[in-house]
Amino acid sequence: MTVIVNTAIDMEMLGNHLAYLCHSSAVIYLHGELGSGKTTFTRGFLRGLGYLGKVKSPTYTLVESYDLDHYTVYHFDLYRLSDPEELDYLGIRDYLENNVICLIEWAERGDGYIPPPDIECHLNYQTTARTVEFITHNPQSERMIADLKLQIIH
Repeated sequence: MTVIVNTAIDMEMLGNHLAYLCHSSAVIYLHGELGSGKTTFTRGFLRGLGYLGKVKSPTYTLVESYDLDHYTVYHFDLYRLSDPEELDYLGIRDYLENNVICLIEWAERGDGYIPPPDIECHLNYQTTARTVEFITHNPQSERMIADLKLQIIH
C-alpha cells in the first residue's frame, strides 16, 4: 500500500494511525533519505501510543527508548554505524525482548544483527509531497496495513 503525505502533520497522523493498530511487539524498518520524514513518522507513532514528551532523532545516540504503559518503544537510527558488529557493543539483543516495538532507521546498516522487519515503510520525496509505501512480511502485519488503509480512507 502506498500513501501520499502532503505535510509533516499528515506524516505524524500516519504514524499515529499505525501505532493505534499495533497490538503486539513489532519491528518496523523506516527507509528514506535524510529529511524524508522518518523521525516525524516516529513522533506520530509514539503519540499514537500515548507518549507526550519530546521525540528526538537518535542520530548521535543510535537509540532512544520510550517506556509506555504496555510497551517499550526503541527508535534506532543506524546512519552513523560504520560496521554492523557495533550493534553487539550497543547490546542490541537486550533491546529485543518481549513487549517491545522497534522502529529502525537505516536498517540496511545493521544487516545480520537486527531482526527481520514485520513492516517496512519506504518514505520517498515527490515534487510537492512524500509517499510512504508499506511492505508487510507476515499475516499480522498484513492485517495491520489492511486496517490502516481502511482507517485513512474514512
